Amino acid sequence: HATMPSHSEITVSVNIEDIPYEEDVLKNQYSLKAWLRYLDFKGKKHPRARNLIYERALKELPGSYKLWHRYLLERIEQVKGLFIADKAIKSVNNCFERALVFMHKMPRIWIMYAEFLISQKLVTQTRHVLDRSLRSLPITQHQRMWDVYLPWVKTVPVPEMVVRVYRRYLKLNPDDVEDFIDYLVDAGMLREAANRLADVLSDDHFHSKQGKTRHQLWLRLCDMISNNPESGADLKVEAIIRHGIQKFSDQVGRLWTALANYYTRLANFEKARDIFEEALNDVSTVRDFAHVWDAYAKFEDRVIAAHVQAQEEDELDMDQVADFELRIARYEHLIDRRPLLLSSVMLRQNPHNVLEWLKRAKLYNNPTSIVETYTRAIKTVDPWKATGKPHTIWVAFAQFYEEYEDLDGARKIFERATQAKLKEVGDLAAVWCEYAEFELRHKEYARAREVLRRGTKPPKRSMRSVSHKEPVQKRVFKSTRLWCFYADLTESLGTFEETRDVYNMILELRIATPRIVLAFADFLVDNHYFEDAFKAYERGVALFDYPYSLEIWHTYLKRFAERYGGSKLERLRDLFEQAVENIPTEHAKPMYIHYAEAEEKYGLARHAMHVYDRATRAVADEDKFMMFNLYISRAAELFGVTRTREIYEKAIEALPDRDVKKICVQYAEMERRMGEIDRARAIYVHASQYCDPRVEQGFWKTWHQFEVKHGNADTFREMLRVKRSVQATYSTTVNIVAAQHASDADLVGHKRPHEDDMAALEASMSAGAGSAEGAGQPMDTQARAAVAFTSASAMDVQENPDEISLDDEDEDEGGDGSAAAVQVEQLSVPSAVFGSLDVEGAGDKGGGGG
Repeated sequence: HATMPSHSEITVSVNIEDIPYEEDVLKNQYSLKAWLRYLDFKGKKHPRARNLIYERALKELPGSYKLWHRYLLERIEQVKGLFIADKAIKSVNNCFERALVFMHKMPRIWIMYAEFLISQKLVTQTRHVLDRSLRSLPITQHQRMWDVYLPWVKTVPVPEMVVRVYRRYLKLNPDDVEDFIDYLVDAGMLREAANRLADVLSDDHFHSKQGKTRHQLWLRLCDMISNNPESGADLKVEAIIRHGIQKFSDQVGRLWTALANYYTRLANFEKARDIFEEALNDVSTVRDFAHVWDAYAKFEDRVIAAHVQAQEEDELDMDQVADFELRIARYEHLIDRRPLLLSSVMLRQNPHNVLEWLKRAKLYNNPTSIVETYTRAIKTVDPWKATGKPHTIWVAFAQFYEEYEDLDGARKIFERATQAKLKEVGDLAAVWCEYAEFELRHKEYARAREVLRRGTKPPKRSMRSVSHKEPVQKRVFKSTRLWCFYADLTESLGTFEETRDVYNMILELRIATPRIVLAFADFLVDNHYFEDAFKAYERGVALFDYPYSLEIWHTYLKRFAERYGGSKLERLRDLFEQAVENIPTEHAKPMYIHYAEAEEKYGLARHAMHVYDRATRAVADEDKFMMFNLYISRAAELFGVTRTREIYEKAIEALPDRDVKKICVQYAEMERRMGEIDRARAIYVHASQYCDPRVEQGFWKTWHQFEVKHGNADTFREMLRVKRSVQATYSTTVNIVAAQHASDADLVGHKRPHEDDMAALEASMSAGAGSAEGAGQPMDTQARAAVAFTSASAMDVQENPDEISLDDEDEDEGGDGSAAAVQVEQLSVPSAVFGSLDVEGAGDKGGGGG
């Protein structure tokens, strides 16, 4: 180690200005502040003098970090810009060595020294200094030195030295191994990099500082060793990649390709081909299959291209030509096998995919392969997990034998299919139907009927109630599809008794549909068994409720009426009564019309009128207007026009408001044709309360024409007064509602703090109830209320285009000319017109009288 200079080696040059400071440091030679004051006084213009002062101070205070630090900084600053071989720089190096004799525990001094040496490009000396620093400093301060050591050592073009330094560093910080791996890859030391990466993946507790997942590290290792086979010399490459294949299912295709690529780069082409074949038989997704197949095809293409190039450069011998033809055949075979390989992938995804099994069978041309495919499909597909209909595999298998005219083989397949495990009854029924159709195609009619008889054979009566958990073979006897096929075939090929027995069994098992009932009845009618047909209809309507039995009832009643006419009228009436007993309102209209027409044709007219009257109450509201019109037309034709008055009155009471005005216009027109002008006018007055003049202009035009043709000035004036009154009523109702909405909005916007939304809602409902009560008052009361709410100015300004100008003489003849002097006849309106409102009005009157 370097030693401090002796007193004889230090030459002091003292100026007059320095005497006070010299005296101070002589008196206080161990005071750091005295030496610092002396240095500050000298300034930086005298570097040699400052260096001498630093040397004197450090001789007295060799353990002062502050002095050494300032001294070294100044010495570095003094040699900045000099040639690296200059003696001054070596002097600074010696100064650092002297400082480290006392400051060897100060990392800052080591860092300054190392950085100074790095700037001098002294590799070996720098490495020695950094190694000495690591030996001198405590372990807790090593990281500060490594932060200088590692960046510098990476710049040194000596990979072996870098690797040795990194190995030492990783003993302190093993989590930084990724940086080491990155350096090894950049330096081309892939073998060491692969080994380090494999060690990382073997450590289950490793966490990447670069944020990489184990999945990414696996892929990096696989790519590294597959693209550079020599890097995996110390590793079990195939075992590593296969482990990745099992662990990372989303990169299976890529890893298989990497393994094949590894053997390809080792020139082991047969092994690479085996890997590709194994991969094609192992992948379970279309994406991975496409990845592997494309790589396989490119591999074969490159091998063939290499042979072609070799053939162009030099002639091949017989063995090489045979090898080339073999490779061509392999490539063509690979292309031809692609659909089958893809089908295998789809079946590995879902081995219970029925449609994919059927597609796979069509891909083969070899009958043996087709049979093997169907056999595998039958053994593999689980009916409870199947996608599609499992029975179609059995049917297609049997049809395959049928195509090759092996009928016995097809029958064996069908027989096995009828005993196979299936999920749904419909699947087994479809098998039986296909079996029978197969026999029909080959004109084996007796066999076909026997097949259907076996399929539909019911168990004993005590065992017909089976649970849905039972096998389908025990439940197929209730298949409607199978019984329908059996009935059609028996009707075509069997006797009448056999067909009737089949239909009766269907009804007995309670699996019939309305179409089956109608077909059974038509069959009996065609064979002139009318009473049996009527019994079939009876059994059908007993099985079904409305609306499913509607068609059966219509056909039954029509056939019965055609068969017996009026000879069995009471029985026909009983049937109609049964039909309309529980019929829904939406289906009542055609049934009642049919009933009434039968009464008109075979019975009594008054009975028909009674049916029409019942129909007006039984049909839906939207059909009542049409039914009343039919009722009126038939009554007018059968009993005369006068009979229709009571029907019109019932219609006015029963019809909804939207239809009342229509029936009133018809009623008034009938009275007009009969010369009952006053009655017609009263009907118009009654109907006017339902007709807003602004909306129902047609009604008021009709009344206007009526008064022009049959009225006088008084009646016309009364018509206009009623029109104004009705218009005022509707306008008042609209104004009240609008004012109420505005009032509600104002209340919501300015309600007092103690009021809540529920109180406002109750107030709105009370006001609405008041409006409703006003609307239920008689017409005159409403008119007067309307006048009360209309301002005088509005009455003066408003003009009536329908007003008739009358002479003053006519007014004088009328008395005092007031509206009250006009005597208008008032008609009582039926109470049913007002409904519940009339009841409320009566209650109000009664309350007022009390």
